[in-house]
Amino acid sequence: METKLYVGNLSYDATEQELKDLFSQAGVVQSVAIIKDRETGRSKGFAFIEMSTQAEAQAAINRFNGQTHRDRALSVKIALPREERGGFAGGYGGNRGGGGYGRGGGNRDRRGGGGNRDRGRRPW
Repeated sequence: METKLYVGNLSYDATEQELKDLFSQAGVVQSVAIIKDRETGRSKGFAFIEMSTQAEAQAAINRFNGQTHRDRALSVKIALPREERGGFAGGYGGNRGGGGYGRGGGNRDRRGGGGNRDRGRRPW
């Protein structure tokens, strides 16, 4: 088990110091990083918190997962390494069924996504 936690469903107003103080109830907090939008600087509503030991990380999960903080039920679990989270394997479109054209993805032929940019292209 790892010591880095994913904390989701955070209030957009939560601060790193506030989270450090809260999670210190379960053990020694090594670091807190609230993930923010690059353009706006606004919180994305989740953070990564690193605890000192695996036992403290598990204690934090047991104590805070599902608990209400600022009127929101926190989701606390072990943070998965990037390669295990899924995401965009292979670049554009990825393995999410998204597809090639905009947010809806690949809907030029009205069948929806799939990640194949050539699907539905007109021959002219």
